[in-house]
Parts: sequence; structure tokens; C-alpha cells
Amino acid sequence: MTAISLAVPYLDTAAEDLAFSLLPARRPAHAVTEVDLGGGLTAELRLLGASHQVFAGPVAETVACPTGGEPEGGTEPLPAVTRRRISGWGYEFSSRVERCDAAGFRRRVDELRVLGADDRTDTLWAVFPGSPDAITALLARPTGGGPDPRPGWETWHVYPQHRQIVTTRTRLEAP
Repeated sequence: MTAISLAVPYLDTAAEDLAFSLLPARRPAHAVTEVDLGGGLTAELRLLGASHQVFAGPVAETVACPTGGEPEGGTEPLPAVTRRRISGWGYEFSSRVERCDAAGFRRRVDELRVLGADDRTDTLWAVFPGSPDAITALLARPTGGGPDPRPGWETWHVYPQHRQIVTTRTRLEAP
């Protein structure tokens, strides 16, 4: 998918605003695309004003700024690493916050722009108003891709006002 420009403000404004949830509640999305991950598994990539959601098999992953409407105990701080079993599936999630100097930030943002430069079918990529560097990008990784053959996805949440880039990586393993 080509990069899209959104006409709505983004709700999360720093890495510290993000929370993690595996509850299946769908949030309103500004853009949605489906990607075939192989083996009969499809990922629904969802771009939120408060970051992202992905639905794949039994997994419902949300990394977003809490909106206040979440059920009690529904979100937790963004974990560096978590591994879980969900309906028999292996689920592995990791996140990392990069705090960059000006040159490093520019280099990383330029690298991310490559994801939105083509008509790729495995990405969902958007720029929020206020800064051309206010980017959220999701990239699906089908079965067998790269050094890790498990299907999954990666995301990037860019906060130009703090020169922060939050990267998440998720891998699934079928039962």
C-alpha cells in the first residue's frame, strides 16, 4: 500500500503513551488492509489514531494510547518482550524505543519511508498531520520470509517531537 496522509491528529504523542493489549475489542481504524501470511493465515493490519491493531488467527494485538474505554485490566505497559500461548498458538512480541540524535533520527525516518514509497501489498503506512515525520507503519512478514520463517509483523511509531521511534516485532507459531 502506498503511504497515505491522514487528516486526523494522532492521539499518542510519545513512546511512554503506548500500552499493550491482547483483548479482541476492535477500535475504530483510519485504514485497514489484509495480508496473506501463508498457511491459510491472514493478518488484518489496522491503523489507529492512537497507533495500531493487528488481528491474525486467534491473536488480537493492540499497541496504542489508552482511550479510557478499555476494560479493567485490559492494557499493560508496553513490554520489552512477552511470550504467550493463545488458543494453542505461540505468540512472541518485542518492542524497543530508540531515542535518536538529529542525524540518526533523519536516517531512520528515511529508511522507513522506503516502506511507503512503493505499491507494496504487505504494508500499511501513514503520515499524521503536523509533521511529515509523524509516521506509523506496519509490515506483515509471511511464512518463510527472512531468517525467521514464522509469520508475523513489524511496526514503527515515529514521534518527531521527541526523536523517538518505537519498533515492535511479533511472531506467531501455529499449534
